[in-house]
Amino acid sequence: MAYYLSKERDEDCFGSYRRYQQYLRENQQRFPSGAFTLATAEWWQNARDHKCPHDAWLENIKISEPASGERREQRHTTIQVRLLGAYHDGFIELSYAQVFRYSLGAPSSVRGQGDWLYDEFTLSSSGNIIHEIEWAGFHHDDGARWIIEASDIEFRWIPNDVV
Repeated sequence: MAYYLSKERDEDCFGSYRRYQQYLRENQQRFPSGAFTLATAEWWQNARDHKCPHDAWLENIKISEPASGERREQRHTTIQVRLLGAYHDGFIELSYAQVFRYSLGAPSSVRGQGDWLYDEFTLSSSGNIIHEIEWAGFHHDDGARWIIEASDIEFRWIPNDVV
């Protein structure tokens, strides 16, 4: 069930935000700490904050399978996303250390993903986070949609003067 994505915001922006925050609070004990911290941080949803991902642009995404074991047969999937912040004064890095499932859909990527539009965190039936991300795209109905199910998420802000 979506709480705070485009459709829900279009129908009732303030109500959808309240329902989403209520869902997060009701499930706080089940949420991994990184996802809960981001989802409930005021700055994460505040487009005026430079660390907010809204209107950020994708710089790169890295999907890897770190391996161990005698034959390197013990594998898991990780995803790292790097965004250029909306104000172009720094980078947002998101790391998903243990990914269980992902879907990166883009009806069109001729000019890239477009702007990060909205996102929300929910819980899977097994207690993992599901991070759903909507991208604006450049034409009507061509926005990408990403869904990443992972153990948790880690956030990092890198100001331009550090890069």
